[in-house]
Amino acid sequence: MDILSKKVLDKTVAEWINAFPLIKDIMNENEVLWTNPALLPFDDALKTLTLTKEDIDDASRRLDRFRSYFKRVFPETAEADGLIESPLYEALEMRHGLTEKYGVTLPSQLLIKLDSHLPISGSIKARGGIYEVLTLAERIAIAEGGLKETDDYAILADEKYKRLFSKYSVAVGSTGNLGLSIGIMSAKLGFRVTVHMSADAREWKKDMLRSKGVTVVEYENDYSVAVENGRREAEGDPFCHFIDDENSTTLFLGYSVAAERLRRQLDNAGIIINEENPLYVYLPCGVGGGPGGVAFGLKMQFGDNVHCFYAEPTHSPCMILGMLTGEHNKISVGDFGIDNRTIADGLAVGRASGFVGKETLHLMDGCYTVKDERLSALLKLLADKEDIYLEPSALAGAFGPVILARSADIPQGVHLVWATGGSMVPKDEMKKYYMAGEAVYGKY
Repeated sequence: MDILSKKVLDKTVAEWINAFPLIKDIMNENEVLWTNPALLPFDDALKTLTLTKEDIDDASRRLDRFRSYFKRVFPETAEADGLIESPLYEALEMRHGLTEKYGVTLPSQLLIKLDSHLPISGSIKARGGIYEVLTLAERIAIAEGGLKETDDYAILADEKYKRLFSKYSVAVGSTGNLGLSIGIMSAKLGFRVTVHMSADAREWKKDMLRSKGVTVVEYENDYSVAVENGRREAEGDPFCHFIDDENSTTLFLGYSVAAERLRRQLDNAGIIINEENPLYVYLPCGVGGGPGGVAFGLKMQFGDNVHCFYAEPTHSPCMILGMLTGEHNKISVGDFGIDNRTIADGLAVGRASGFVGKETLHLMDGCYTVKDERLSALLKLLADKEDIYLEPSALAGAFGPVILARSADIPQGVHLVWATGGSMVPKDEMKKYYMAGEAVYGKY
């Protein structure tokens, strides 16, 4: 059947293109920038939200309670007093490299938030994934183990609590990094844990999980099938907690805490964000939980002085399609003949989170897409200029300042690329990523 005559919900694909002409470029896997007409002034957007700043503050306090536990079981967190946080890096050479390579004028300040180097699991998923496991552990320990919020949470590493947690299991569907964070954290606490992984998940991630005692179930299908199977397994077991990246407000709030910490880092660096010096943030996006949670937190911190963009591969543009059409999780990239096959395995998602799309609809400035070859070229550029090595998916944010500059005069202010993962990639795997970048560098 001709793709244009295919029915998607109540319209043919041709009718969708007529209603939203940008869909044609998206279907042709062109790089596009979509500016969001539903963006509202922050005070108005606040009235549309289901979550609040108090919810973020509650999550922040919970993470603080666990700091002594982290110091005890993850020595790499001791230097930061049990805080799971990443550096903020000013990328002077990368800014020059982008300017030279793409012939655009960029602002004087380009920052990278190195969630690629977060302790424990080396990706942004260490925020939301670990936080949801901690929330579960705290609830069980208070209900059944006599824990009080005023206790020193280092006691949760005692055998008594490990035995208690071993009665329960955790399940999650993942393309890779969420599974790593949840698997590592759950196994450390003593939970039994199963990670349902899609076909595009990397072998080294599966191997690492198995080495931690995690059960890995593999699927030949994409992310949505892995999630659905994980959900189904948990439904039949009252002692199994399913972590739902598509719909979990707990995950979302774990990510949102990043914003208050970023604000402290900016303050410490003497960088003031205000109307004259706004913040532009570029967030690699798969199903949406991580970038959506971060954007939500950023808007709570900076209001109208922060501008957030989702960044997606051209082969997996699920969030831009969902937000553009207003149909969110009711449509998938496959509905429009897009294959959802990308080197950016963490972003290889065909259907966006409906919860995240709706919750952030009035907060996001827009979405853009990036070709796989561009991700590879940017990986090489960042490695050459800054000696920072990221996963391909984490480079989606790096094209944000360029695509904005190509569409108009780039706004002055602070431009921040959120680097979502890469520090745990094995050296031989990273070498392959770098060589792929070398092969396409001159063209992209």
